[in-house]
Parts: sequence; structure tokens; C-alpha cells
Amino acid sequence: MAEGIIYKALSGFYYVETDNETAECRARGRFRLEKSNPLVGDRVEYMPTEQGRGYLTSILPRKNVFVRPPVANIDMLIIVASAVIPVTDPYLIDRLTVTAHNSGCKSVICLNKCDADPAKRLFDIYSTAGFTTIRTSAETGEGMDELLRAMSGSLCVLTGNSGVGKSSILNMLDRNFRIAVGGVSKKLGRGRHTTRHVELYKLPGGALIADTPGFSALDTDEILADIEKEELQYLFPDFDEYTGKCRFHDCAHIKEPDCAVREALESGLIMSSRHASYARLYELAGKKRY
Repeated sequence: MAEGIIYKALSGFYYVETDNETAECRARGRFRLEKSNPLVGDRVEYMPTEQGRGYLTSILPRKNVFVRPPVANIDMLIIVASAVIPVTDPYLIDRLTVTAHNSGCKSVICLNKCDADPAKRLFDIYSTAGFTTIRTSAETGEGMDELLRAMSGSLCVLTGNSGVGKSSILNMLDRNFRIAVGGVSKKLGRGRHTTRHVELYKLPGGALIADTPGFSALDTDEILADIEKEELQYLFPDFDEYTGKCRFHDCAHIKEPDCAVREALESGLIMSSRHASYARLYELAGKKRY
């Protein structure tokens, strides 16, 4: 029996890396019966059958699971955004930071294409909210060393709307990747999907990172449905200093009087877009889809 991490899943094969080898594995039939699909990022045990081949026998306990993208055991969600076409809506970023926080991941905001626009508004929003916020350019290489340092030793997912430059960033971090890069559709204002499967890549500094297909705003709905409205406030770390200081112990921070969160908002201590996202997400939290 051997143990390793799944770094690629493609056409029913799982590629497992250990300290000594890379093995192409199939999953045992019981995984399908138990409805427990192996995912990229899973630590697994497998039985070697011949040199470089084997079959998966078990999935070790997971830290977390993401459905879209289908990955497990993520330490850090790197949210790539842009202030030029395609312009990223802060609400989309906030949905992802909530998803990350709820899953026990750290969020890093990566503002790409800063050679064309420094994304001052987005930088101010997320640096003020306490997130690690890095300006990068996949064209010039600006910010890549800082991004590598932030990722050091972590298993990361690089995600964001199509066209913001996720694959281009990976190619800049390590030119050996040569990942296919698509252009931005002028008609639609968004990128063309170029990533067809999830795969982990090794980076300098010991980081593992997954390039993932672009996502839509609907991809976080399932997680939001599992979050109780009362718990949402704790997924906004910039609210932490003010929660529990309102007049009402069950304050929703939407329209109640003597709300410490709203007072911080009015004083400019909480950014208006963050509170607006919170109010929108509050309406979605706990709503089950059938």
C-alpha cells in the first residue's frame, strides 16, 4: 500500500504523486457505490499493481471540499480580479471570500492587469477589509514574487471570472507550464475558457496550485444555502471588531437601530461595497435549492 496526493484527474484516471513515484490509478467500484468521488488535492492510499500503475483504495480525511472547482484540501483561495475588461464586480469577489472563509481557507486578492489599470478601488476595498491584496501583471511580471511568497507552502486554488488572466499568471510564475491562454471576447466582455480539467502545479517555495475553469456567480449558491443567516456576519472578518456590540443581540446589521456594524460603515471603517455584498448575501443565506 502506498500514500500520495492526487494532482490530476482526467478521463477516469487519477494521477497520484508520492515522494518516490507518480502512479496512474483507477478508482475501485466502491467509490461510486459510496458516492465518494476522489478529487484533485485528495490524499489517498492506493495499491500498486505494476510500475507506475495502481488502484485507489481509500480517501484520507479531508480538510474541505469544493464542488466547483472539484478540489479538496485547499489552504488558500487566490481570487484573481481585474479593473479592465473583464471588470470584476466586488460582489463576485465577496461571494468567494465568504466561500473560502466558510471552508477554512485563507483568501488572497490578486489584482491582475495592473499594467493597464492599478485597480485602486478594488485595492482600497480589500486592503481596508484586511485581506492580503496583491497587484500583479502577467504581462510585465509585476507582483509575481510577492504572490509566490504569499503562497509559500500552501495548496492553493487560483480562481476568478474568465479572462482575468489566471492561466497567464501561472505561465508567468513558471514558464515551463505553457498553459493555453484564451483572449477576451469583445462582444461578451469576458474570457474564453481555456482550462478543461483541474490539475495541481508545483511552484517555487513549495506551493501547489490548481488552475481551474472559469466560474459563474452561481457556483457559490450551494455553499451559501448551507450557511445560516446568523452565521454570515462571522464570514466577514472586517465585521469582527463590531459584532456583538449592537443594541440587539440578534442584530442582522441591515437596518436595525444602534447597530455597531452600520455605525462603522457610516464612519468609513467598513467599505460600503462590503456591506452591500453582505446585505445581498444575507438574503441568499440558508435558502435551500430543490
